[in-house]
Amino acid sequence: MELNIVCRKFAALTPHELYENLRLRSDVFVVEQQCIFLDLDNKDQHCYHLLLYGRDELVASSRLVPAGVSYAEMSIGRVVTSKMVRGTGVGRKLMQASIDQMYALFGQGPIKIGAQLYAKKFYESLGFVQTGEVYVEDGIDHIHMVKP
Repeated sequence: MELNIVCRKFAALTPHELYENLRLRSDVFVVEQQCIFLDLDNKDQHCYHLLLYGRDELVASSRLVPAGVSYAEMSIGRVVTSKMVRGTGVGRKLMQASIDQMYALFGQGPIKIGAQLYAKKFYESLGFVQTGEVYVEDGIDHIHMVKP
């Protein structure tokens, strides 16, 4: 699948891009994972948003968070892929593009994530290492991981 990558600061997102991103996050996190949580946490406005489009449809996105917003380190959050592209490598492309963009935007340095536990091996394959114990967030097991 040919992917088009868009990365914009929150204020530069078009209304259509913002809606598509929030819709995808809601579809996966709230509906599919049945997780009732406040997605709109007042961090989006301080972040860049990486959007992956396939055939003019948003298929994956992530939030690129500067240091000091979620953690002392810069971080990648709200990593989400549409059900229709899972198992095709889009998630790996999303994370690699997110990591590359983080370094381009904020310079070299550690990247911290709060990963869902089931995805630990995936993140380890990208160079992240577990840095803490399992914790429950919104009813789902998570771990903190850092890419040094």
